[in-house]
Amino acid sequence: MTVDFFRKLELIPAIIQDAGTGDVLMLAYMNEESLDRTIKTGRTWFWSRSRGCLWNKGETSGHYQIVREILYDCDEDTLLIKVDQIGAACHTGNRSCFYRALDIGGDKSEK
Repeated sequence: MTVDFFRKLELIPAIIQDAGTGDVLMLAYMNEESLDRTIKTGRTWFWSRSRGCLWNKGETSGHYQIVREILYDCDEDTLLIKVDQIGAACHTGNRSCFYRALDIGGDKSEK
């Protein structure tokens, strides 16, 4: 089965998840070329919206992501990529980009 992920949008979100722990490591965007390179190389490639170019995760930092599985959602417009993370996923040096929490003010359950 061939899926055209880019029939609706040029860029689609890619959620990156640790294949072993299930931790969500980061969210990035992919275009057709970055997805193709990811599949061919077995390492993650993304489209940088701020720089306007392709980038290979870990190319400069050495913190690579080895692709283990690529899943897609029911609408065929979001990817979930399970990886073995080498080093930190976040540019800040944190293991995950999701290391901060919003204060939502305690118990919000209805009474």
